[in-house]
Amino acid sequence: MSIHLYGYWRSSATYRVRIALNLKNIAYQYHPIHLVKDGGQQYSEDYLRMNPSGLVPAFIDDDEDFTLNQSLSIIEYLDERYPEPLRFLPNHALDKARIRGVAQDIACDVQPLANLRVLNAITELGGDANARTAWAVKWIEKGFTAIEKRLQTRAGKYCFGFDVTLADIVLIPQVYNAKRFGVDMTKYPLIASIDENCNELEAFQLAAPENQPDAT
Repeated sequence: MSIHLYGYWRSSATYRVRIALNLKNIAYQYHPIHLVKDGGQQYSEDYLRMNPSGLVPAFIDDDEDFTLNQSLSIIEYLDERYPEPLRFLPNHALDKARIRGVAQDIACDVQPLANLRVLNAITELGGDANARTAWAVKWIEKGFTAIEKRLQTRAGKYCFGFDVTLADIVLIPQVYNAKRFGVDMTKYPLIASIDENCNELEAFQLAAPENQPDAT
């Protein structure tokens, strides 16, 4: 099998790539990297040789002989190399920019603030479990408030009309994180509706964290 994905079942960045691979009907081999066990398997010498950032995911395409490590980069590569059966980004420049904007709202401004490295740092600085949760909820709610407003004039069944795009692929894992931290999703009815619609699709269901072989 030429496509390899190294990741962690509950990593939202890995989750995004799983959704994209499923939507493109691309077979791949999954290699679990446990972010806590053994001091964090992402810090092993073998993994760091492949992905010096020590983060997940890592994506390898044996046919092209290269490795990618950023989820949005991986997803856009898949979209360009495998244009069928659907495109994650449209050809129209403005529409493409708007979709990327929402995806980056989450991937750049929301998710990184509550990832494992940041939560661990809060603990190292003396914060307890309640402090970690409060921190995550604060930034997720701030991001979702803006995204809910941004999508008001654009959303249909999904973030942008009636076709799944990059924005949906990035949004759904963040909703999963929000629920895990106890965010009240009734405050974001549009986002909650999009989440429900996406999770009716098999590609999203198969990518869900609880359906991964390393889920614990």
